[in-house]
Amino acid sequence: MERVTLRIPKQQIEEVERMVDTGEFPNRSEAIRSAVREMLNEHEDTDRASDRRGWAKV
Repeated sequence: MERVTLRIPKQQIEEVERMVDTGEFPNRSEAIRSAVREMLNEHEDTDRASDRRGWAKV
């Protein structure tokens, strides 16, 4: 794995901490990895849907 440094607004990191504290995620890193996976899956689904249309993206 590679290390990535990013800046996140305090309110968002507090929400991530709450998810860790309630046991939804084991740590902040896993919560953020999960969010990135979800974003990539959503993007992939969008790409597949546009490919099925059979016409050019605008």
